[in-house]
Amino acid sequence: MAEIRAFRALRYDTAKAGKIEELTCPPYDIISEEQRQGYIARNPHNVIRLELPKGEAPYQEAKSTLSQWMEEGILRADMEPGLYIYEEEFLSQVDRGETKKLRGLICRVRLEDFAAGVVLPHEETLSKAKEDRFQLMEATRCNFSQIYSLYQDEGHVTRQRLDNLAAGCAPRYEFSDGLVTHRLWVVNDPEAIRAIQEDFAGRKLYIADGHHRYETALNFRNHLQKENIYCPGSGYVMMMLADMADAGLVVFPTHRLVRGLADFHGEALMQGCEKWFEVIPAAGMESAQTALEDAYKQGKHAFACYDGKAWHCLILRDMAAMEERLPETSSAYRELDVSILHTLVLECLLGIDKENMAAQRNLTYTRSAEEAVNSVESGESCCCFLLNPTRVEEIGAVAGCGEKMPQKSTYFYPKLITGLVMNNLEED
Repeated sequence: MAEIRAFRALRYDTAKAGKIEELTCPPYDIISEEQRQGYIARNPHNVIRLELPKGEAPYQEAKSTLSQWMEEGILRADMEPGLYIYEEEFLSQVDRGETKKLRGLICRVRLEDFAAGVVLPHEETLSKAKEDRFQLMEATRCNFSQIYSLYQDEGHVTRQRLDNLAAGCAPRYEFSDGLVTHRLWVVNDPEAIRAIQEDFAGRKLYIADGHHRYETALNFRNHLQKENIYCPGSGYVMMMLADMADAGLVVFPTHRLVRGLADFHGEALMQGCEKWFEVIPAAGMESAQTALEDAYKQGKHAFACYDGKAWHCLILRDMAAMEERLPETSSAYRELDVSILHTLVLECLLGIDKENMAAQRNLTYTRSAEEAVNSVESGESCCCFLLNPTRVEEIGAVAGCGEKMPQKSTYFYPKLITGLVMNNLEED
């Protein structure tokens, strides 16, 4: 099953580069150009210059910057192979401000084709992002950020090992980015490493965030093999592994924005929805969100719709419509709120097919309910759909059936920070 390895991570020499909180950044795909410039202005050695390069030849720029920083000692490889315990402490917005901690393991994971059933995806991906990541990997031969994956461990054996290793030991890094406190411990003890490797020998891994980067790593490995190019670490990729039952796991919903439909009529859409849903008027966004929360607690399949004039909560009456339209899929896939919305409303009633969704011609996404509403009220979107979060167990069930959810079905919070450790693929 899953094969993990210790590795000699590239890490910043903070004596030369500056404070670690000035050198790290969020994932590249949620950073605006203004934010990118801000990170560089704060510290010119920020990892964003490697992870999200810009200019006429951005990938070559990242390559030369990486080489320069390694030559100057800004980045140094650890002396010994290690595993890295990573913790995020934060206030959960979905549990009335409760403080949560998520603790996981950063390591190398052996690349496996999805067909092998060892590393399992749960979402569809977009080709544009994969092309960008491939060119960056080809130029730099390095992973600058971790793929976020989950594993099942009913006895929480590995989590207990990580807790024991971190107990009574000051973390190598500890800092806050304003919302999240990040901590990192380095584990070099061979016996501890071996025990953790044995833990994962019988496990599967479920990708939570980073599907594009995993598929890119597979493509890069295959490219090197085809061209007969030797790159010692190309058979592995850097991941952060967390227990699927960790109390610190938080998943936010990603809301849908429908735009560019010339003949859209909100009232007609609601009339069409009555075929499969209870269509319940709501007084406003707050009322609609309360109805969604109640439906979530009761295990019902529901989402809210706003067309600029009125709010409605849509609650599925029964699963017969999904079974009729998607008989070839698993019940785990059919019972996802996002699958129900896409199949019955977006495809059947609005005529937005899967190709259209993938190209984002008439469908876009946001995590902010306020942004969704503002888009409708400004006339930019015809309507928006607010969803409940996908449950972690639903993610595992769909992936376990060898299926993928639609794009943007999940948003794990908080995102993993980039730049604490890096994986040099030129290292064995």
